[in-house]
Amino acid sequence: MKFLQNIPPYLFFTGKGGVGKTSISCATAIRLAEQGKRVLLVSTDPASNVGQVFGQTIGNTIVSVAAVPGLCALEIDPQAAAQQYRERIVNPVKGLLPDDVVSSINEQLSGACTTEIAAFDEFTGVLTDADLLTRFESIIFDTAPTGHTIRLLQLPGAWSRFIDSNPDGASCLGPMAGLEKQREQYAQAVAALSDPERTRLVLVARLQKSTLLEVARTHEELAAIGLKNQYLVINGVLPETETETDALAVAIWQREQEALAHLPAGLSALPTDTLFLQPVNMVGVPALKGLLTPGSAAATLPETTTPDKTDNLSLSELVDDIARSEHGLIMLMGKGGVGKTTMAAAIAVRLADMGFDVHLTTSDPAAHLSTTLNGSLNHLQVSKINPHDETERYRQHVLATKGRDLDEAGKRLLEEDLRSPCTEEIAVFQAFSRVIREAGKRFVVMDTAPTGHTLLLLDATGAYHREIARKMGDSGHFTTPMMQLQDPERTKVLLVTHAETTPVLEAANLQADLERAGIHPWGWIINNSFAIADTRSPLLCQRARQELPQIEAVKRQHADRIALVPVLASEPAGIEKLRALTV
Repeated sequence: MKFLQNIPPYLFFTGKGGVGKTSISCATAIRLAEQGKRVLLVSTDPASNVGQVFGQTIGNTIVSVAAVPGLCALEIDPQAAAQQYRERIVNPVKGLLPDDVVSSINEQLSGACTTEIAAFDEFTGVLTDADLLTRFESIIFDTAPTGHTIRLLQLPGAWSRFIDSNPDGASCLGPMAGLEKQREQYAQAVAALSDPERTRLVLVARLQKSTLLEVARTHEELAAIGLKNQYLVINGVLPETETETDALAVAIWQREQEALAHLPAGLSALPTDTLFLQPVNMVGVPALKGLLTPGSAAATLPETTTPDKTDNLSLSELVDDIARSEHGLIMLMGKGGVGKTTMAAAIAVRLADMGFDVHLTTSDPAAHLSTTLNGSLNHLQVSKINPHDETERYRQHVLATKGRDLDEAGKRLLEEDLRSPCTEEIAVFQAFSRVIREAGKRFVVMDTAPTGHTLLLLDATGAYHREIARKMGDSGHFTTPMMQLQDPERTKVLLVTHAETTPVLEAANLQADLERAGIHPWGWIINNSFAIADTRSPLLCQRARQELPQIEAVKRQHADRIALVPVLASEPAGIEKLRALTV
């Protein structure tokens, strides 16, 4: 394995949820400990299951891993860290400021950017603790900061002063105001991250086009700010031995090999390792040891069949339920790489085939609706909101208004804050709000949407709901975008996920985020499921069995209704193949 050769003291693993960061970081820790090194494994993943992997409780203090001599572990809880500094910032102003202002401050400190910065605050303490390097030869981090967070940390001071003068204009700098005292520690951490003699960054991906494009963006963003010592690990690759007797396995293998041969620009130049798809969940030391063994695959598994089908709606039944409304807004949400664009297109095609007037739109920069549809259809209008253009328009407006009277340092802080993911969501929501009005007369299917945090932030700052309510007064009859999203008769939110532990947990967190904004998802779609696929591959059948507990967890704990969509032999591109998803 290239990424394990001549490693520096710090090793970071980063990538989207569900790609296998935790499994690979745990397997790496075991490998190094077995080589006689003293190893510390640090997880900052909100969905961390390091304790489950090793079969013991691991919390926010360093503990020895009983099953692996020489290995210690630490789980940093980002949510707990975020709550602690929210209290440090908010508690002093309770009773001094109006309740609605305190609520607004709380909401500004509740987003994903806030949690990431809080986690970074915690593990910079680990990264800059000289004593730890005397106790451990290797320190492995499961998850790493984004380029946006590191740029924030590189900026000069004035965080608190900026927030004081711009309480409604900062979505990500708010948490930084509460962490100003750690600025020297941050500078040391950024220096360590940028030093190839001390730090190696491992990008983890799957051989899926959307996932690879996202990893390529991460690579470029981190390289641009000095984190250039990067390696690429492609996880979950189907071994060729599985293609001997199974048509689905053949199709998946060919698709993956095509993606491997045409990696995005930038990634192809990185030192790259590939790891095979494993037949079992990565729990326990024996399973983890097999992950990093070259040639380790499931060729010796006995021939078997897929498990009994679970009782779930098909996608066609789900759409038939939606069609009874005859019009309305359908929003598909979920993490990157789960197939939101394909699901949105399939739903829109079926509704159009039923004779309904449908507008299908997306704000996903990686979405290619024209390629997915590959044709036109009666009753179906297709559009794309360009996030870059919308965000730039919004940025210029904020800079011209809130930034008008700032000094140069303040303008730099405002410009950096406007690079955050929150900014894009707010800007895109402005464009979405124009489309939402159409849902009173026809179906509007939206691929991707802002999170509950962004919606609450908009609501709290008066950008939409409060502003319109103020103008209309108590006696006015009006419907704001926020009110429409909260109305289940007008809006149906569908969460898209995979039947794997991390994607399901991330979708559950997204649902909780939306419910804070008064929006309850109407249903869940579990996409690319082996559990209902037609396969005889021993490995894929075993993977199908691994999905069943996650499917049951969604049914019992999270979803009012659930539809399963199988893994397909070919990419569902083109109207006919999209129709096949809803047969």
